[in-house]
Amino acid sequence: MTPPTVSQPPVNAAAAGLLGRCPACGRGKLFKGFIDLPPACAACGLDYGFADAGDGPAVFVTLIAGFLVLGFVLWFEFTFDPPFWVHLLVSLPLTLIVCLGMLRLFKGLLIALQHRNAASEAKLDR
Repeated sequence: MTPPTVSQPPVNAAAAGLLGRCPACGRGKLFKGFIDLPPACAACGLDYGFADAGDGPAVFVTLIAGFLVLGFVLWFEFTFDPPFWVHLLVSLPLTLIVCLGMLRLFKGLLIALQHRNAASEAKLDR
């Protein structure tokens, strides 16, 4: 009787993307800079040429961060009634931190989901 073959379990695309890991193996780094991609995964060799998140991450970040920051700004206004310069002093850095913090997460997530679903640019058959 032969022992059962043990295969590597599939990588959870959402977890790999949010952690900035390769969507194929889950070990290699997905980013070489803040949001730049290397040409391929250093661990498994997956070519990242397929990865094109486009404007998707920016759209999700704008919608979600706008909702969160606006909620905070409204709460801040009605609770403390600060002058306008205090709003600028508090809200602008908060907006920057929330947007930049979410951008890398969403880009990694969209690239990992693009890999899992084998998504590519639409082409017409002629």
